Amino acid sequence: MAIGLGLLLAGCSIVGNKPKDAPTVYAPDPRPAAAPEWPSVTWQLGVTAPASSRSVDSVRIAVRPSANELQVYKGATWAKPPSAMLVDSLLRTLEDSGRIPVATRAGSGINTDYRLVLDIRRFESAYADAAAMPSATIEVNAKLMHVKDQQVVASRTFLQAQPASATAVPAVIDAFDRALGALTGQMAGWVLASGEAHERGVHR
Repeated sequence: MAIGLGLLLAGCSIVGNKPKDAPTVYAPDPRPAAAPEWPSVTWQLGVTAPASSRSVDSVRIAVRPSANELQVYKGATWAKPPSAMLVDSLLRTLEDSGRIPVATRAGSGINTDYRLVLDIRRFESAYADAAAMPSATIEVNAKLMHVKDQQVVASRTFLQAQPASATAVPAVIDAFDRALGALTGQMAGWVLASGEAHERGVHR
């Protein structure tokens, strides 16, 4: 099995020597649509810069061939770090939904009623057990905080693992695009519902 996995990983261009040619730069751009059940709200949201380890928040595209091994794809990079991709996708999803008057980056100078604190735990291509194909795996913990009293009103860990159709890097990137879109769509709906539930409780 170890020999077979080694051959498989060799075929998906995992890093070895430094490539002579410039790497291919990938920029996933998911556009999740608002779900009908998302509430329309009147409060404003600020999203903090996500926390993450240096190995997670890197422009090098991580691949985990086994549970205790982390490598990167050679000849390929992200256009921006995962933290920036996550925040950009989430803010665009909320803004495009038309369900919230303001969704912005914390520290933008705009007063907000709620703050979303994010911790990226995984952003990698992973081979689960003896899987022949990797899955684009994104795991993020989110805490929604009411700014006025600094109370955490909701907390949830989001996990998406979208299987790639092949081991080649473009197929893996397509899986990341689907995973990021699904995760930020789920998170946007959760933020709106959780904040609105808190608002109803506060003003009853």
